Amino acid sequence: MSTAFRLPQFAGRLASRLPRTVDASVRRLAVASLVGQTLLVVTGGAVRLTSSGLGCPTWPRCTDTSLVNTPEMGIHGFIEFGNRLLTFALAAVAALMLVYLWNLRKERRDLFLLALGLLASIPAQAVIGGITVLTNLNPWVVGLHFLVSMALVVFATLLVNRAFGRTGRFRTLPLAALPGAMRPVTAAVALFSALAVMLGVVVTGAGPHAGDADAPRNGLDWDLFSHIHAVPAYLVTAGTLVALALVLLHRIRGPIRTAALGLLAVTVLQAAIGFTQYYNGIPVLLVAAHMLGAALLMGAATNAWDIARSSPVK
Repeated sequence: MSTAFRLPQFAGRLASRLPRTVDASVRRLAVASLVGQTLLVVTGGAVRLTSSGLGCPTWPRCTDTSLVNTPEMGIHGFIEFGNRLLTFALAAVAALMLVYLWNLRKERRDLFLLALGLLASIPAQAVIGGITVLTNLNPWVVGLHFLVSMALVVFATLLVNRAFGRTGRFRTLPLAALPGAMRPVTAAVALFSALAVMLGVVVTGAGPHAGDADAPRNGLDWDLFSHIHAVPAYLVTAGTLVALALVLLHRIRGPIRTAALGLLAVTVLQAAIGFTQYYNGIPVLLVAAHMLGAALLMGAATNAWDIARSSPVK
């Protein structure tokens, strides 16, 4: 029998073994995607903060003659190539998610499209990363690379919520009725969180952590933009406190209460790290913690907004 005749039979057997409901495997892959996207932010930060941005000086190869880093390249090559490898791991998770959702591609189109978007982002990130290297770590391109990672954290958070039936059309988790103000408040927090992250990219592009000793800076006033960056951060804190006050005053329990408390914890921690690094000369470890905090903030703000918009209104 020719290969052409075997393929449909193999595809049919494979499809028969794939889940027809959102099971534990699908949920684990969704969580793995969120954890991986957050970890990618951390490893990307490690590349910049260890001056390993040009550890692999070419793209798509690591060197002109090798796809991978070589011992002669030292720790910088190892760090940069490790970051590239994580991108391939995330592509594998996204592809596997699509395979597991194949029988549900019409019924659970929300999950399928989110997983497809995460997979499609991988080559886009790779191209932006390549442009970053080829432009000698241009700070605006580096910033775009980081912002795309933040967007992927948002999509992965939505994927997890829907895979666990917490939000969306196919919600299975009961949610308490919320006061009407909760939706616009959580939406504002999510918006100001995104704005704070975008301005943080501008601040970083003006600061000393360029990823390489010879990489250019954006030429803006770092101290001025640090203060501008703090404005939406203050608004995030204020909005989070309003959201939590609404939850407590109306004695609401369940996922939205947990989401509001988690958002407050991340916001306070991120503010503490930001102030500490500003007044201590932006040391590398605190900058890395601040980058991780940015990913956690986007995830927490997205989660609170997603739950609020999926909840009934009083």
